[in-house]
Amino acid sequence: MTTTSEDFDRRTGPYRRELLAHCYRMLGSVHEAEDLVQETLLRVWRAFDRYDEERASLRTWLHRIATNACLTALRGRARRPLPADLVAPNPDPDAPMVVGEVPWLQPVPDALLDPATVVAARGSLRLALVAALQLLPPRQRAILILRDVLEQPAAAVAETLGTTPAAVNSGLQRARARLGAVAVREEQVAEPADPDRRALVDRYVAAFERADVGALTRLLTSDAVLEMPPVLNWYVGRERYGRFIARIFALRGTDWRLLSTAANGQPALAAYVRAGDLYVPHTLQVLTVTSAGISRNVVFQDRAVFAAFGLVPLPAAAP
Repeated sequence: MTTTSEDFDRRTGPYRRELLAHCYRMLGSVHEAEDLVQETLLRVWRAFDRYDEERASLRTWLHRIATNACLTALRGRARRPLPADLVAPNPDPDAPMVVGEVPWLQPVPDALLDPATVVAARGSLRLALVAALQLLPPRQRAILILRDVLEQPAAAVAETLGTTPAAVNSGLQRARARLGAVAVREEQVAEPADPDRRALVDRYVAAFERADVGALTRLLTSDAVLEMPPVLNWYVGRERYGRFIARIFALRGTDWRLLSTAANGQPALAAYVRAGDLYVPHTLQVLTVTSAGISRNVVFQDRAVFAAFGLVPLPAAAP
């Protein structure tokens, strides 16, 4: 099989965003996932003349190479958690903030993914589920993703990992049990209809921009969670959530602008705070919206996350 660059791009192009989603689930970092997609495509290019379409579909073969590239990259690396994976919730919203020096889980912009992937596999992209995947040993993580997300048969997964179907099925059982042990049920989140969800997020934006903590907390579920990597402090409940947001308004002022975006198949907000003649990026907030209200907000302050979402300073409107 003789392959030109144009033919290679034509055949592999439709799968690149799907590969990014796969590598992101494995690694928990959008930047590392992008690098691994490039590594995967380089490996594929070098081996393309040896590809046998009678043994595996192109999609299966690409995911096989991507999976093994990710497993190689994960050797010796620490997993990427969220604060709730490391410490208990903090009961005091006024406590000093403690920064954790670990590689944190990152969100992935929906704009980088295939819209069909976001819709069809939204549950498997949710931040809480991706964070839970990081709790698994890399090979168990790969088995769970290949079997439950990509729906590959055990025999195909066994060939990818150089093992047996029986070992794949055993690993899948252990992986599912581990996720069940941490009570991950994100794929079962009862979301409101899209118009209701948008309306709820719009009300949250309006309350935040007015610095109206009372209105903001009324939009939360009673057990709402607020996490803020790289800060280890995290909070549970409307009252603590509201007290912490009030603390932020006291520290940073009350002149904010929030722009809507999307991450991990979830609504997200880019929060900008006034600094002289500019509004500067302060956080990216990824919301879990249920029919009962906003149940979780994971707030990112990482400049690498800002870069991935294209968040740059904005000019303040003239008075």
